[in-house]
Amino acid sequence: MREIMSIGRSAAIRGWAVAIALLFANGLAAEEAEKGGISSYHIVGYVADASPLPPINAHKLDVINYAFGTIDDKGDIVLKSPVATSSLATLTALRKVNPQLKVVLSVGGWTAGHFSEAALTDDARQRFAEDAAKLLEQHDLDGLDIDWEYPTLPGGGISHRPEDKRNFSLLLETARARLDQLGKAHGGRHYVLTIAAADSEFVAGIELERAARSLDWINLMTYDFHNSLTPTTGHHAGLYPSALDPAGDRAADKAVRQFMDAGVPARKLILGVPFYGRAFTGVDPAHDGLQQKYAKFSGAPSWRDLVANYIDKNGYTRHWDAKAQVPYLWNPATRTFVSYDDPQSLRIKMAYVKTQGLGGVMYWEQSLDSNEQLIDVLVDALHVGAHPVRDQASKASTP
Repeated sequence: MREIMSIGRSAAIRGWAVAIALLFANGLAAEEAEKGGISSYHIVGYVADASPLPPINAHKLDVINYAFGTIDDKGDIVLKSPVATSSLATLTALRKVNPQLKVVLSVGGWTAGHFSEAALTDDARQRFAEDAAKLLEQHDLDGLDIDWEYPTLPGGGISHRPEDKRNFSLLLETARARLDQLGKAHGGRHYVLTIAAADSEFVAGIELERAARSLDWINLMTYDFHNSLTPTTGHHAGLYPSALDPAGDRAADKAVRQFMDAGVPARKLILGVPFYGRAFTGVDPAHDGLQQKYAKFSGAPSWRDLVANYIDKNGYTRHWDAKAQVPYLWNPATRTFVSYDDPQSLRIKMAYVKTQGLGGVMYWEQSLDSNEQLIDVLVDALHVGAHPVRDQASKASTP
């Protein structure tokens, strides 16, 4: 009994030490964030162009990434949507409600090509930067997000070459210089420059530490870890690897570690979360379908659809993976497995953002939420108590 009590006291002491260390670390992280120009934590939401746009509460976001601009075969940045101009005007008008809101043009996306050519030469890079500056000025935007999926890799069938790795850094440096020049012409306004980036082998085509020097932050796409391209089911946005995954495959924490180990400051990392799931059918039934072979990838149900038709409905039962810290659904009758994020897993991820000193959270995509259920989890976890005006107005949706 004495030994047990002694162990208990030692454990308690270690617990207090860890708690004090975390408080100290969080204080340093907050201080470092302020030095880097980050106020508290960013909530970055991608908004895909649509007519009409989904409801957006301007008080609940810090940054809207308008998706997407693309690069045409002539090397020009173009807005293909016929309603792009009106959509951007609607989004920038939200700054009347929240003057701190930033509206950023995101260029790229899956299957968006011609980045390799746009980054290939000094002239091409300067042309890209000039196009970006013109669009930001024309639409009164606050910055540029580059979603090149992925330098040196074919991605969704895009052009690619080994030189992309260095050229990507040069493209960012050229864009940064042009945006700084544009800012000086507009009274010292700071235009943000960010990228969307994946982990694992996808970072092999990026000079992470060098690229980060040009960037305000990196939107980490810490989702789609299991999808139609993977041989088994699994968590598409696990915080940690599942115990059933012997290889300890991709997970959000592993991605964060990979970027920080490469020299990217924690404050420049924005953790990505999905507002949609990944569904598989014809799944082997062991372990309720988790980490099993499947016959068919059956889609990406939105959180709105998951709430209405899946979670503990129509034969689907919710399960929780205590190791990966995310939920999943299993339907034994249809042998369907669904991976997704929910309020419980998002609260855990937001606690992770704080303990790791990250810059905030990014989500895909605004229209997929259900009555702002998931957005409210992010706001409550990261901003309540930090922004009194936001707190007072955050429950009133802005059309």
